[in-house]
Formats: sequence, C-alpha cells, structure tokens
Amino acid sequence: MPQPYPWFERTYTFDVPAEKYPDILERLRGTPARVEELVRDLPDETLRRRDGDTWSILENIGHLIDLEELFTGRLDDFLAGDAHLRAADVTNQKTHDADHNSRDAAELLADFRRTRMELISRLEALDTAGFAMCAHHPRLDQPMRLVDSCIFHADHDDYHLARISQLIRHFAEQPVSA
Repeated sequence: MPQPYPWFERTYTFDVPAEKYPDILERLRGTPARVEELVRDLPDETLRRRDGDTWSILENIGHLIDLEELFTGRLDDFLAGDAHLRAADVTNQKTHDADHNSRDAAELLADFRRTRMELISRLEALDTAGFAMCAHHPRLDQPMRLVDSCIFHADHDDYHLARISQLIRHFAEQPVSA
C-alpha cells in the first residue's frame, strides 16, 4: 500500500505572511475534529491493527499527542528568543515506547483534543509580531518564523491524517481473516 510522501523528504519555502496566522491556527484547531470524524465508526480491531510494521491508527493518533510536547517546547524556544529550536527525536522513540494501542480510543482522542486546545490557547494570546519571531530549525537547517512552525506542525497533522485515511481504506479492502 502506498504511503503519503515521506515526511523526512519534504522541503519547505516559508513565505506565508505572518499576518495569515489566524488561518493556520484554524488548521491546527480543526485537527482533533478531523481525526474524530475519521475514526468514530471504526471497530476497535481496526483502530489497533497494523499494516506490517507501520503504526496503527491509534498509534498515529498517539504520535500526534507525543509531538504536541515538542511543538510546545518549540513555542517556548520562540518566546524565549532562542536562536535555535529544540531538535525532534527523529527515531520517534516516545511513540514506539508509549503503547498507544493499549489505550482506550475515546481517551486517546480526548487527550489529543485537550493537548491541542492548550496549545491553541497559548498561540491565540500572540499577535502578528509574535508569529514573526524567528529561530533556526535543526533538521530543516533553515530559519523559520513561528507562523512557519505552525504551518510545519499543521502539515505534520495532515501527513498523519492521510496515513490514517489510507489505513482505513486498506483495511476495508483487506479484512482480517478468521
């Protein structure tokens, strides 16, 4: 099954005006609802099912929660005036260790909504000048403004939403054999 364009191969040109930050915040705010809509009618078996060694739907959702900590830390970096943003663990060890498949789906979705709304609340307290703050992104090896970081985070959400959609379609075509 084809997967979304690989995350680590994506490149960015950050040229969106900082004044457009309200639009980007709406993308970030809407992700929990979009995830809930995708998975609300799925049986537990489908939510926990893996396609080979790739993450299950619940593990993809859990990964979004895990990354909220990184983004919140990067927001702290911007607000502190740091020249460099903290690095991500590109091995995603936190997600691998978290055992999101053992969690209740409703609890996982509620946790994602709660952590995302906490982030949105912090971001909404900023003005255009706040979204124009700049720091160096370690993996991309380029400067980015807070508005760019929000776009990057929203794109990461979309990447995992696309993956969840692919898994749903794949599992519908490949039912579990009895």
